[in-house]
Amino acid sequence: MVAEMTYQVRVADFEQGRRWYEVFLNRAPDFVPHADFVEWEIIPGGWLQVAKGTPAEGSGPLRLEVTSIEKERQRMKEELHIDFFDIYSREGVPVKWVTFTDPWGNRLGFFGNMNEEMQQPKYN
Repeated sequence: MVAEMTYQVRVADFEQGRRWYEVFLNRAPDFVPHADFVEWEIIPGGWLQVAKGTPAEGSGPLRLEVTSIEKERQRMKEELHIDFFDIYSREGVPVKWVTFTDPWGNRLGFFGNMNEEMQQPKYN
């Protein structure tokens, strides 16, 4: 049985990467176990790790559920200077989603439920 999970992205410039992910996630890391490595607990038991290193080509995307993709798209543009990205949906799929990259080429994104019942916060 799986108890927790981690997802790691690597950045060539660790200090710049740490700051970038602090803005992306709207907070400081939850855990700093050693130099050039930080972690955020995104949901209970689900950790995003940022480490110094060479990004893995073609990995991801890691998509995080948000309440408003449109608001997050605007925030990414204003705070992280990410170019405009399209919001996608598909008939029969109850979510919409976006994908973009960080400055090191790691693929990230957001998704949002279009079903109102599913839009309620799941974690505090």
